[in-house]
Amino acid sequence: MKENIHPDYHPVVFLDSTTGFKFLSGSTKSSQETIEWEDGNTYPVIRVEVTSDSHPFYTGRQKFTQADGRVDRFNKKYGLKDANAAE
Repeated sequence: MKENIHPDYHPVVFLDSTTGFKFLSGSTKSSQETIEWEDGNTYPVIRVEVTSDSHPFYTGRQKFTQADGRVDRFNKKYGLKDANAAE
């Protein structure tokens, strides 16, 4: 490997700004802001907007905006009776 061409890889704390969830990982990013971790050491903090703690896919709080099919939306738009409903 060539000397002095690779970025510095070091431990960093990633902080979810919406939930406050923190995790320690390795990264080449750095920050002026620091935090004391559970092991007593001080690490740079990288604030992120989405983590597995706040992402809807992982939390199960997904919203399905298009639950209706095209036919259902057409019928609803024009006030037509549902053809599949039992009378």
